[in-house]
Amino acid sequence: MLIIGIAGGTGSGKTTVVHQIMNELPETEVGIISQDSYYKETNNLSYDERTKINFDHPRAIDFELLVAHLKELKVNNVIQQPVYSFVTHNRTDDTIVTHPRKVMLVEGILILANPELRDMFDIKIYVHADSDERLIRRLKRDIAERDRDMDEVINRYQNTLKPMHEQFIEPTKAFADIIIPNDKYNTVAIDVVRAVINQRIL
Repeated sequence: MLIIGIAGGTGSGKTTVVHQIMNELPETEVGIISQDSYYKETNNLSYDERTKINFDHPRAIDFELLVAHLKELKVNNVIQQPVYSFVTHNRTDDTIVTHPRKVMLVEGILILANPELRDMFDIKIYVHADSDERLIRRLKRDIAERDRDMDEVINRYQNTLKPMHEQFIEPTKAFADIIIPNDKYNTVAIDVVRAVINQRIL
């Protein structure tokens, strides 16, 4: 199994890169795991307490479960990937049955910040985007998809997203094998990654 880590700040375009890599690859050979599914369970907290969690700090992520799940997939076992709700700030009771694939793409802002997880990646990719561009994308997404208002998104960006990005996310660029500047169509970098994948799955 080839495991590829795709990191980068919020709104950097990681999902776009994932789709570009998957394009033209056989669906049956490639799977995706999102760090967003692995926020820690917070059943012990009230909704108001959960809204105060710093979701951009490594402590918010259940890296132990994510690593355990990747290890299970590597030995050809099926896993039950958690489902996280950004509306309730908690895991739901649902899970996604995830089967082993020849290639697993793991994407998330903090996936290169955890040494054990980082060591599991055969290829480490960092998607870079201008901070203004990332804020605009985050605003659009959170208002449209996560039921947030503009003031809430901007406050969170200023108080947690930006400082956490500078402290924990941007420095992980140093661990990347490939840095993709996200100008939407960086076809050379995507083609390089896709060529490596094709070598492994043919």
